[in-house]
Amino acid sequence: MPVDYSKWDNLELSDDSDVEVHPNVDKRSFIRAKQNQIHAERQQRRLKIETLKYERQINDGLIKRISGLLAALKANAAEAEANLAEVAFRAVMESAGSPEEDTPPPRPEGVHANVEQPPTYSKMMATMLDQVNTTLNEKSPENRYVAMMEEMEDHLKKVKDLQNQLLAKLAELEQEEGRKITSESIHTGFDSSYVAKSTPSTSEQKSDSKVELLNPNFSASKSDEAKAAPAADEDDDAEIEASADGRKFAKIKASEYRESHDFLTSHPNILSEKETDGILVMAFDAQLDNKDDLARNYIHQALLLQYCRSLGRDGVALFFKRINTKGHKAQEVFFKDVYDTYLRIKGRAAEINAQRAAGDGSGDVEQIQLHAVEPGTEIKIQIPPTNSEDEAEKHGREIFESFAPDMRKALETGSLDKVNEVLGKMKVAEAEELVGLLGEAGILSLEEQIIDATTDEGKQKIKDLEEQAAMESYTDDPE
Repeated sequence: MPVDYSKWDNLELSDDSDVEVHPNVDKRSFIRAKQNQIHAERQQRRLKIETLKYERQINDGLIKRISGLLAALKANAAEAEANLAEVAFRAVMESAGSPEEDTPPPRPEGVHANVEQPPTYSKMMATMLDQVNTTLNEKSPENRYVAMMEEMEDHLKKVKDLQNQLLAKLAELEQEEGRKITSESIHTGFDSSYVAKSTPSTSEQKSDSKVELLNPNFSASKSDEAKAAPAADEDDDAEIEASADGRKFAKIKASEYRESHDFLTSHPNILSEKETDGILVMAFDAQLDNKDDLARNYIHQALLLQYCRSLGRDGVALFFKRINTKGHKAQEVFFKDVYDTYLRIKGRAAEINAQRAAGDGSGDVEQIQLHAVEPGTEIKIQIPPTNSEDEAEKHGREIFESFAPDMRKALETGSLDKVNEVLGKMKVAEAEELVGLLGEAGILSLEEQIIDATTDEGKQKIKDLEEQAAMESYTDDPE
């Protein structure tokens, strides 16, 4: 394989002993000045990146609150037309939440050091409302409610346009930062490995297999964890099941909110993603048996858990307060989510039942499976982190969370076989679309396979690869 040396062109050196300078210029002073210039430019660029990220974070919070204010005014249009200022002020105060939520995040070190800490989001919103009211007083529109909605939508558009500008500038700076390879780019890769040496075994004496460590700093606890990993994979199907408490909660009727509230208050342990996924699996199984009402009830209870969990520390009380408030916007959002989820599960269950009915004795069925085509490579699975600030990773995480529970569980195991099992149960068109989303999210990557040539298995793999390469070269050039 030819070696690509082009990456060395991106090395950024701050100390070059071969530099040529004018005879009247001191060489050491020139090199020192060049070093200071490079370090100063790098530091300014990184500070600018941190500043843009912080400003985008502030604007995200502002966009969320302006959108919430617009939604509140639309939901209470009749009351707003009669007493516009009071409704708007009440909506701003409700969106403020706790003092921690109303306070912008702390600034990173060095960002806007000479500027005061930004005001709370409620003060920002109040300032915006003052500007809108001033504009409306100058224009004196006939319908003040419509004019106010238009002015706030204009403010929202300005903030979103600013976000797009900041994102473009941030991408440009990050590309410039990543273009050069510096000493700070060096990081530790694989810092532990081992080779299991084969030992002759006799029927008279059994000896424990010992491991010769290539890295003396390798911890034996990591080896124990590695041995326990296959057992965790084998138990993966059991992990997706709801607990006994979760199954009891799922059987509570959807209309009995008081009973659900009391059960969650006494069993807060079921407020987890595992329980939500487990109850959704129960709903799927019920729909496969054509038990529509039971499946719909399970879905309602599963999404109830999800909403309570996503609303934060006081999510249970907040959810039931909103769901029991007549005409609250939250009711429409929640019930629509339940309905859409039920339609997806119902459609998928109908397809599986149809495949089962038509697939008995009909022979092979076309499937989509993932395999590395190029010899010596393998497909790796890497799930985007939850709390990443990187836009690409955030987008990838959103795609990952949109997958069905069985596909998410399969990806979390890191096993390509588990992913192929889920793909094998899907229709070809759906599987192709899902594989495309996996690529868009950056979850799948093709890497060179690491083969341990000191073992018999490794030697056999190398031999197979060499034979395969020889066959390919013969096919390309039969002469």
